Amino acid sequence: MDPAAAKFLGAGIAMIALGGVGLGIGQLFSSLVTAIGRNPAAQSKVFPVGILGFAMTEAVALFALLVAFLILFA
Repeated sequence: MDPAAAKFLGAGIAMIALGGVGLGIGQLFSSLVTAIGRNPAAQSKVFPVGILGFAMTEAVALFALLVAFLILFA
């Protein structure tokens, strides 16, 4: 196999994690909207936890992107 093709294949495989990140963020905000819809008074307690969860989930996407770039350009 050509080394350039192997790099592209490895970077593509590293990007599979973004599918899980997309599902996780969708589930997170779906639950957040449902919780606020059921109890609007709890928004001040629920929203910061939702944003923290979003940041942690998005960090996985950034790590996957970093791995892909390392595979491509290192």
